[in-house]
Parts: sequence; structure tokens; C-alpha cells
Amino acid sequence: MANNVKGTINLLDTILLGKHGQIKLAMACLLAEGHLLIEDLPGLGKTTLSHALANVLGLSYNRIQFTSDLLPSDLTGITIYERSSEKFIFQRGPIFAQVVLADEINRASPKCQSALLEAMEERQVSIDGETHQLPAPFFVIATQNPQDQVGTFPLPESQLDRFLMRITLGYPPAEAEKSLLKGNDRRQMISGLTPLLGLKELEVLQAEVRKINASDAIIDYVHRLLHHTRNQPQYHCGLSPRAGLALLKAAKAWALIAGRDYVLPEDIQAVLPSVVEHRVGRHGAHHDTPLSRQLLKAVDVF
Repeated sequence: MANNVKGTINLLDTILLGKHGQIKLAMACLLAEGHLLIEDLPGLGKTTLSHALANVLGLSYNRIQFTSDLLPSDLTGITIYERSSEKFIFQRGPIFAQVVLADEINRASPKCQSALLEAMEERQVSIDGETHQLPAPFFVIATQNPQDQVGTFPLPESQLDRFLMRITLGYPPAEAEKSLLKGNDRRQMISGLTPLLGLKELEVLQAEVRKINASDAIIDYVHRLLHHTRNQPQYHCGLSPRAGLALLKAAKAWALIAGRDYVLPEDIQAVLPSVVEHRVGRHGAHHDTPLSRQLLKAVDVF
């Protein structure tokens, strides 16, 4: 099964060139049943990654463009009265998809961001007193513009914490960009993708991630990492127990991708920047910032 995951990652490598690490992190985030935040400039492949990931897994996909005038009902749907049946009918919004791209999430009002937050956390939406379950799996990939751009509403810490990972894509390496310029249209390539993993296989993999073993030594290591951030002034806020659980989930998914049923310290270290940077403070957009390096250097493995 792990070979199928690697094959999926390799296939995505042919679509989003020169971004193997970010694709692997996105796959780990999905396997760990989390949500992904991508903070970057326009035109660097955020939409391409989300759409290709949905297609290669055979999942339903919707893209929602967040704007300042977007209403919560534009996301979740609305109840309307149907004269022919003399009943109120719920019309589902675009959030009812297995992979949802929430594009430029920080351009929407806090009210819309809160509506998305409930969906991400509860896997359901509440309309007119009724609860509607979202599809399973439910994976949100949100994009966020840099904070210095005009017309943005910063995401509150409570919502940032709902994203298992935050990554950036950045500009592609020179050779990858040349290949991109000479190659085929990415939209056509995405539409021609044949799913390598079906829904059943994905559900099995997500269940396998939950069974990955984390030894007492690994738990101690994670706890020391959490504790260190709570006692050092350079961190905007210390990591919570939920952040520790997120770090373990991501590391277990990373271990599964590597074909193991146990977590190594290297798994923790590989996913830590993308899991903790947006939780300890807003110190730049890049997922491999000095804060995460300082943390890994300051805390011994054993």
C-alpha cells in the first residue's frame, strides 16, 4: 500500500515540478486527516497542487474564491422554499466536496472564516437548526496571501491552529521552471490523470496511520519540544497539547509514506517546521524558518 502512496507522489511530481518535498507534506497531511494551509504569492501552483491531488485520488473537488463580500451561505448552502413540493429544500454549497480549495482565505470576512472553521473542525455544517454531514474524507487546502498585501483579514490563532500543516511552494528551481515553460498545459495534464488510489484505499491508509506506533521515547521527545516553546521568550506562544497531537499525527503519516509502522525522530524533525511554525508565531511565510531550526537544535532527541 505504501508503494501506491509513493507512486501517487511521483505522479504528482510530473505535474508540479521541483516541489517533491511540498507534495510529500501535502500527502502526509491528507493521510493524517488534517487540513493544509499554503501561504504564498499567486501563480506558484497552489491551485494546481490541490486539483491534481484530488484527481489522482479520485476525489470530488471544488474551488471557492474567497472575497470580502462572500457570505457564509455562499460556502455552506442555503434553504429555499420549493413551491412545487411545498417544502423547504436545502441547496448544498461548494463546501460539500471531498477536497475543497479555499482560495485566498484571508480576503474573506471573519464571519466567513468562522463558517469554514466549523466545517474543518466538526466535518459538518449547521443550517437553520439542521446539521448536514460533509463528505468523507474532507480535506481543506486553504491559500493565504502574504500579510502585507492589501485587503486581507489576518486569520486568528484559533483558526490557524485548525490547520495541521502550513507550507509554502516558492519559485521552482531553474531546470524545473524551464521544463514547465516547454511542457504541456498543466490543466490538460490534470484532467488526464488516472487515479492511483481509490476512496477505499485512502480510508485504509488513514486508518493505518492511526495505528503507527510511537514509542515512549518518541513521546518524551515530542513533550520536550512542546515544553521548550513554553519557556523561551522568542516564541510568540507556546505549543498546546493539540499541537503535540498534530505533530505526532503528521509524523505517523510521514512514517507510513516511508513504509514503516513506527515513528523515528527523523519523522518528527521532517514535519515539525510545517506543523509548528504557524502555531508559535507569525515570523515569516516560509515553513523552514529560524524558529523551527532553533527548536530542533535546542532540544535533544534522547
